[in-house]
Order: sequence, then C-alpha cells, then structure tokens
Amino acid sequence: MDATELLKKDHAAVKKLFTAFGRTTARAVKKRQELIDRLAGEIEVHARIEEEIFYPAARGVEGGAELVEHAPAEHGDAREMLAGIRGMEMSGTEVADRVKELKQAIQDHVEEEEGELFEVARRLGPDELARLGRELEARKRELAGEEKPRRKTRPEAA
Repeated sequence: MDATELLKKDHAAVKKLFTAFGRTTARAVKKRQELIDRLAGEIEVHARIEEEIFYPAARGVEGGAELVEHAPAEHGDAREMLAGIRGMEMSGTEVADRVKELKQAIQDHVEEEEGELFEVARRLGPDELARLGRELEARKRELAGEEKPRRKTRPEAA
C-alpha cells in the first residue's frame, strides 16, 4: 500500500469513529468515552506518522512545502480540542457540540490533504510512495504499541 493509500485508510477510520459517536445518545457515557479514546489514539498516531515521515518527504516536492506548512499546527489544534473533550462530561450536550467542531476541523484538514497534498506527493513516484507506505506502516505499528494501555499490577499480598 502506498503512502497516500495508507493515509486515506486512516482518514476513513477516523470518519467512521466520528459517525459512531454521532449515533450515540447522552446516556451512552461509556460508549462515548471509548469512542473519544479511540479517536484520540487514531488521530495521535496518524498525526505523528505524517509529521515524522510523510510531510518531510512532501516538502521536498515542488509545491509541497507550502501545503505542509500549516498542517502540524492543525494537528496541534486537533490535539488541544481532543484534550478538552476528554476532560468533559460525556453525558452533556456540550461534548457532542465540541465533537462536531473537531469533526469539521478534521474534515477540512483531510479535504486539503487528499485534494491537494496527495496530488503533489504523487510526483515522488510510485516506488518512493510505496517505500514511504512501508515506513509509515512500520511506524504506525510501533506507535500503536506505545498507545496500548498498560495493565495495572496488583501489589503482592503480604
């Protein structure tokens, strides 16, 4: 899978999580929290692989630097919004409104990436995009391992 295909797949996974959240009610506190936690994990891993691997490669292509310039700031905004959402009461209507705002910000970012940046990145050529795809996938697996919650250990009985 080449780099743009992998990133599109990530975008689709995040979109599904937003859709699932939109189908919840205020009574689904646990489900909402689970979806927000999954969204946060997906977005963090995705943002990191783009920032560490994909954006530096795209910067080297004519027209890429301008398109990548503000993307890390957009990732930062999404992280801040998620941090705020994670601290909210999941049964309130305010959380649903904030998730809608985040969804719109992510959609705008995705449209720009898929509509403009991926077109520019294609100039890297199929071999380089395939290599980047492998590198992105490997880093994703590495980061996903870091994101897994650690099991709490119980102290030994005295």
